[in-house]
Amino acid sequence: MADVFAPIHGLRARLAALGEAGRGRFAILRRVPPLRDLLEMAARVGYGARGFVYVSIGVIALMAALDMTGDAVGSTGAAAMLAEQPFGRLWLMLLGAGLWAFVSWRVLQSVFDADREGTSRKALMLRAGQAASGVFYGLLASTVFEFLDEYERSAAADDVAENQEKAASLLALPNGHWLLLGVGLIVLGIGVGNIIKGVKADFGEALSCSPQVCKRLSPIARAGYVARGVAYLPLGVFVSLAGWRASSAEVTAFGEALDALERQPGGSWVLGVTALGLIAFGLFAFVEARFRRIRPPRDLTPG
Repeated sequence: MADVFAPIHGLRARLAALGEAGRGRFAILRRVPPLRDLLEMAARVGYGARGFVYVSIGVIALMAALDMTGDAVGSTGAAAMLAEQPFGRLWLMLLGAGLWAFVSWRVLQSVFDADREGTSRKALMLRAGQAASGVFYGLLASTVFEFLDEYERSAAADDVAENQEKAASLLALPNGHWLLLGVGLIVLGIGVGNIIKGVKADFGEALSCSPQVCKRLSPIARAGYVARGVAYLPLGVFVSLAGWRASSAEVTAFGEALDALERQPGGSWVLGVTALGLIAFGLFAFVEARFRRIRPPRDLTPG
């Protein structure tokens, strides 16, 4: 096992030596914070970027529920609408950089066990979820930077078309319909998992604030996770049906899943409440950016 990580140890040692040499030669580098502090800053910026994405999705969904705008949108659509605002390129660059910062924190959590979860079965499942989250936000960050060159595209339509294209590629594989069905069940599992976490989790445990403040903040987190779970359920159903029927046309995107909620009886109310919950999820991400206990590992060794 030691031989497997030897290149990582060697690279880390060379980078550390290079950093020390630079600090010795250039006074300005001596003002650069230690790596642990930089990683903590990156994580906090990342939580802030995630909060911005979900607050934006929630606000647009709430406006859709109140018939103040068109359809609800997902994360890609929110980025597209941001691109249309004054200083859109600047906002996109900042958002993309923040999301990549969050990806780096997810790598530390999943690969280097920054949260000290350990290697039990439950811990490994949690870290696998953090890895999947990192992949999702990495794809979102890449999409955000794509908007720097493509202002005029229809984000919602492109999002659905891209998902259907991916589904068609999956269906073309041997037993592809079962694979797509599995993806749908995973999305459903993510939705149910978020709802369960919203109901049962102790959100104050990961926050560095007084018990009184944590108690006031926990309801925001609960509402946010339950709402995000509810929003994922229609998407999971659509993808599962696509696999069951072997039809990529059934696949949709997150924004379309929110619209599906609105099409149900009392849908405007359901979408409005879900939108408020998504805003709460984004607000709690801002809380995590400020109060979360972030402990970058001293030894960057996978484990």
